[in-house]
Amino acid sequence: MDEELRELLARRPDRTLAVRATDGVLLHVEVDEPAGGGAPEVTVVLSHGYTLDLRSWVYQRHALTAAGYRVVLWDQRGHGRSGHGDPAGNTIEQLGEDLHRVLDAVVPSGAVALVGHSMGGMTVMSYAADHPEQVRERVVAVALVSTSAGGMDRVRWGLGRLGALVNEIGPTVTARLAPRQTLLQRVRRRTPYLDEVPVAVSSFGSSVPRDVRRLTADMILDTDLAVMSAFAPALKAHDKREALAHLADVPLLAMVGDRDVLTEPLHTAEIVDALPHADHVVVQRAGHVIMLEHPEVVSEHLLDHLAHATGPHSEERSVQRHTVVDLRRGRGRRTLTLGRAR
Repeated sequence: MDEELRELLARRPDRTLAVRATDGVLLHVEVDEPAGGGAPEVTVVLSHGYTLDLRSWVYQRHALTAAGYRVVLWDQRGHGRSGHGDPAGNTIEQLGEDLHRVLDAVVPSGAVALVGHSMGGMTVMSYAADHPEQVRERVVAVALVSTSAGGMDRVRWGLGRLGALVNEIGPTVTARLAPRQTLLQRVRRRTPYLDEVPVAVSSFGSSVPRDVRRLTADMILDTDLAVMSAFAPALKAHDKREALAHLADVPLLAMVGDRDVLTEPLHTAEIVDALPHADHVVVQRAGHVIMLEHPEVVSEHLLDHLAHATGPHSEERSVQRHTVVDLRRGRGRRTLTLGRAR
């Protein structure tokens, strides 16, 4: 494994705990204190996506602590080291309540920034819908990465018309395979390279190091198939477009890769249309798991967003910013276009 990635994954959090959800499910939570000590002004809470776990934020968690932020990460129910509940509890609304419980347990007071990738972004929207008063009083910044406010039935997985068939039969096939997961895992371990190909196609828009492909494949394919199947209807039914209004007064970053085949750029564009104050960032040659594919770019924009949202001049910007990160011209170069006035 790449030495840097191995070192980052091996670092221990400052605190690990289990938070009990409203239905009794134990949620695995990790806390990183800021480098250098001191009392942080803002705690950043990172919520991962469907079939991933908190390791998907491995690069960003360390960039944030190095910049002086306290960081909270958690495995969403049925993922990573969190517990499994009744399949009926695998809903976006329950995830929003799970986030509420995590905040109550680990960040009971003080300023909070909420960052969500894919299903984690939906979790943030659900939390905002059910706890708007908390958003008004405590949330100083939000970042929605490769996510959607609704209309996930349009996802075609990069397969065109065949993608509609995958949407239709995928949950049923996954549910039927669930009892055979142990056998499938045994086959996987004998052919560790084969599963990286489909994972790379669905997750990335450019070539990534093999260790990143391996980590992503392990997170996705180690997810319980029954959990995958149970969450599928919730993702399809997800619609929090009206709930976006609760984020209208919060500095918001909406980020997506132009080659994302799961939550295509149009989903982020719809969020930005509903929230014309948002910073809209499109990264070229990037896929769905953008924070592992181009970690420096995601960390840079996340840190810039937090600094602006919490800095002394946070109220000065009067126009929406559209940023295109053109990696073909060199990593991190950007084209900036000013959009609508607030």
